[in-house]
Amino acid sequence: AAIKARQGVAMPMMEEITVLDDQMAQVARDGTTQGEIMIRGNAVMKGYFKNPSATREAFEGGYFHSGDLAVQHPNGHIQIADRAKDIIISGGENISSVEVEGVLMGHPDVNLAAVVAKPDEKWGEVPCAFVELKAGAVGDEAAMIAYARETLAGFKTPKKIVFQELPKTSTGKIQKFELRKSAAAL
Repeated sequence: AAIKARQGVAMPMMEEITVLDDQMAQVARDGTTQGEIMIRGNAVMKGYFKNPSATREAFEGGYFHSGDLAVQHPNGHIQIADRAKDIIISGGENISSVEVEGVLMGHPDVNLAAVVAKPDEKWGEVPCAFVELKAGAVGDEAAMIAYARETLAGFKTPKKIVFQELPKTSTGKIQKFELRKSAAAL
């Protein structure tokens, strides 16, 4: 599974798919240094319809900014870490919501999990998990937090877990913006 996560995608129409830092420089191909996936080539859109400011922002530096954070391995394969807007910054530490979700999804009672930032007075933001349980399972917040803590560092462990059906679009995509609103209201 770890190798499959970074297999890469063959895109013969692309001039380049790479991972660049915020200075538009290539990140180290060490499998650990994060940057944003940038794309350019014939198959990339020209811009947003009737929205020149969004187009300028999306193509700053000559590349299409995907909004996906990733690492690049020595063999050139790219491994997505998270969406830039989904990164949780807690006490100056970056937390990948995908990493936390992956751990929670490993629990035998969990059907689906989504992690978002919850505002916190001390840390700025802390992870808040929304968990959809399998049929017949009963949610125990303390037990679920302890389960996550077995794998994750303390600052990455969700501070709050809400058991509910997750809001989804008609195509089944989780609506994280709705969960962010719920987390802020907790």
